[in-house]
Amino acid sequence: MSRADLNKQPAQVAAMFDLVSTHYDRTNALLSVGNASLWRVATTKAVNPKRGERILDIAAGTGTSSVALAHTGAHVVAADFSEGMIKVGRERHGDNPNVEFVQADATKLPFKDGEFDAVTISFGLRNVVEPKKAIAEFYRVTKPGGRVVICEFSTPPFTPIRLGYFAYLNHVMPRIVKLASSNAEAYDYLGESIAAWPNQPTLSAWLRDAGYDAVAYRNLTVGIVALHRGIKTAGAPVPTS
Repeated sequence: MSRADLNKQPAQVAAMFDLVSTHYDRTNALLSVGNASLWRVATTKAVNPKRGERILDIAAGTGTSSVALAHTGAHVVAADFSEGMIKVGRERHGDNPNVEFVQADATKLPFKDGEFDAVTISFGLRNVVEPKKAIAEFYRVTKPGGRVVICEFSTPPFTPIRLGYFAYLNHVMPRIVKLASSNAEAYDYLGESIAAWPNQPTLSAWLRDAGYDAVAYRNLTVGIVALHRGIKTAGAPVPTS
C-alpha cells in the first residue's frame, strides 16, 4: 500500500513511511518552506538535553532530530515503527556513539518504567492509531522529575491564517510533493491527518490525563505547529490500567 488512511492501521503507516524514507528529509524541508529546521531547533531547546542523560526520541524517522539532541552528549534512543526509516537512519548516523536506533511501536514501548530523563516526539503522535495510549507509554518510561516534549502540527488560532494554511495543504502541497517525493500519494494522508488532528488545548488535556504536571504549550509559526511540554512529578506513581 502506497499510503495510509485515517484509520491509521500500524502496518499501513509503517509501510507508507518505508516507501518515503529515502527522500523524507528533503521533502519535509520543501513542504515546510524551510521551517522544519527551525522547529527542530525549538524542540531541542525545549527538551534541553544534558550530557549523560538518556533521551527517547519517538517517531525519530531517519534520526535527524536524534542527532541534534545527542549533540550535547546525551544518549538518544531513536525509535521508529518504520523499518525503512530505521535502516536509512543507521546508514546515515550509525557511526554516532550517542545515537541508538530501535524499531518500536509508540503504544507498546520496549523499555522499562522510568528509563528516560526526557521523552520527545516530533510530528509522529498524529500518526499513532491510539495517541492517548502512546502518551500513557511516554509517561510510563519517563523518570520521576523527567519531562515530555511533543512537537506536532496544530490549529492556527487566527481564522485568516487557518484558512490560508488549509488552502496550502489542499492545493499547493500536492503540487510540491509530486516534484519532491518518491511517493507523492502518501502525502495526501499528511494533509488529511493534519486537518483531523485535535487542537492545542485538547492535546494538553491528554497530557494532564496521563499524569503529567506543569503542562503548557506554545505556538510556532503562528500556530501551524505547537510545542507541548509536561513534567512527571518526582515520586509520582505510574498509572495502572
